[in-house]
Amino acid sequence: MPATNKTVTRSLLVTSATLLSLSLTAPAFADASPSATPSATTSPSATPPANMSTVGGEQLGQAGTQVNLGTGAPVLPKDLSARSWIVSDAESGEVLASHNAHWRLPPASTLKMLFADTLLPMFPKTTEHKVVPSDLAGIGSGSSMVGIKEDETYTVHDLWLGVFLRSGNDAVHVLSAMNKGVDQTVKDMQAHAEELQALDTHVVSPDGYDAKGQVSSAYDLTLFARSGLQKKDFREYASTVSAKFPGETTKEKGKTTRESFEIQNTNRLLTGDSDISQYQGIAGVKNGNTTNAGATFTGVAERDGKVLLVTVMNPEKDEHNEVYKEAAALLDWGFNAAGKVEPVGELVPPQGVDSSAQPGANATTPGAKSSGEASTKPVAASADASDGSSGMGIALAITGGLLVLIAAGGFLVNRRWPLPDLMRRRR
Repeated sequence: MPATNKTVTRSLLVTSATLLSLSLTAPAFADASPSATPSATTSPSATPPANMSTVGGEQLGQAGTQVNLGTGAPVLPKDLSARSWIVSDAESGEVLASHNAHWRLPPASTLKMLFADTLLPMFPKTTEHKVVPSDLAGIGSGSSMVGIKEDETYTVHDLWLGVFLRSGNDAVHVLSAMNKGVDQTVKDMQAHAEELQALDTHVVSPDGYDAKGQVSSAYDLTLFARSGLQKKDFREYASTVSAKFPGETTKEKGKTTRESFEIQNTNRLLTGDSDISQYQGIAGVKNGNTTNAGATFTGVAERDGKVLLVTVMNPEKDEHNEVYKEAAALLDWGFNAAGKVEPVGELVPPQGVDSSAQPGANATTPGAKSSGEASTKPVAASADASDGSSGMGIALAITGGLLVLIAAGGFLVNRRWPLPDLMRRRR
């Protein structure tokens, strides 16, 4: 994954108007599973270990809340109950604040970010695959499913929609089968995690299903999101609100037909819900929920040219959509605190990536081949991959045309790992 960290000039343009519909649905878990031992030896303790990793900085290895407030900086949100969380600048890599950032905890389906970042470049999205029984073997009881059927043919594009929108463990297992099986996929994911310097992570199951020894951390999950967001397809899938998914093939009166059905994203900051609004500026990334992990979530949002990543793991408050409420509160704080706090650490680049700024040069986006190719195209803001819209929609009109005109030589920012522009969201 070659990349250099350089100073760049960025022109923010939106060239067309887009009307997007968001449908409100009942909450859906990213995955569900029976009890399992989630850490390498025993279940996580009620308190973080005394000694945690210091990847990204010494302060990140300390237990408890870490923040260096400067003059005029807002205080952190009250009543945060998550075992672990982190707020960071997605482009510069600065960690604005954290809480037990390196605590190794069960990740649930947020681990699918690593799965996607690892496998997206493997297959063109137009590739077709006919599902055989062995493809669906070994899926955990109670797993979230998108509804893949044996003997039906799906495109890789279909399968990724199932992974990102419905957190379908069945889609993960089919893609893993295409990648020489679950065992090979786990090895590939572990190797990629190590390449990203996500050293808190131990992969056992590619779908994030509770498994003995499977752990990650808020820090590592943020690294996975940051790496994945370099890939055009990752950005588009992660920000898609709803899509059409192929159903079963039926034959009637000698005629073969195959209907499709609508699937919707389970990320409630993207879609909104009865007790939480769609978050302004949100553009993904992934949620999860299992017996051992509780609720987990990593999100990315942009406001006024600032792109933030937040990861929240296992809030203790047992309230509906609590993980999203705490993530939204942390994002609000991060946007208000940017430039007013001293970083408590940094998101490290992948192994072999130069982290030094090189003024005057163009930034090189970490490249991905095939369907994972990086692009300067704006991230689709809550893209709807289906034809038309359905359900109770919240229409979001994004004003077309030139939003920001940047004069030559203006807006020079030190971007160690630039992200392509995220499309602005307007209510």
